[in-house]
Amino acid sequence: VQLLVSGGVLLQPGGSLRLSCSAPGSIFGLYTMGWYRLAPGKQRMLVASITTVRSTRYADSVEARFTISRDNAKNTVYLQMNSLKPEDTAVYYCNAQRGDSLWGQGTQVTVSS
Repeated sequence: VQLLVSGGVLLQPGGSLRLSCSAPGSIFGLYTMGWYRLAPGKQRMLVASITTVRSTRYADSVEARFTISRDNAKNTVYLQMNSLKPEDTAVYYCNAQRGDSLWGQGTQVTVSS
C-alpha cells in the first residue's frame, strides 16, 4: 500500500503551505489519517489526525495554526499549515492507521528567513 505525499517546500516565517496525501480507495475510508513530523534532534511526533468520522486531534504546538481535513471522494487528506514558524521545520509524514500503520514518504518543510 502506498501513500503519496506532496507539498513540501522552503518558506519564510508566517507563510502558509498545504500538504496532501493520497491513499488507495480500498483503505482510505476505513483508516484514521494523520500527519507526523520528524525534526532534527527530536523524536517523531503526531502533528494532527482525523478519524473516519472527522474527529480531529492536534499537537499543542500547532493548534489553531494547522488544520487537517479529509476528502473521502478524492481519497486524500490535507494538512493546511498557516503562520509557519522556524520550529515547524521538519520532515512531514502521512500516516494511515487502523490497527496496522501505513506510512507515506516524507516531505521536507523548511521554514527559514
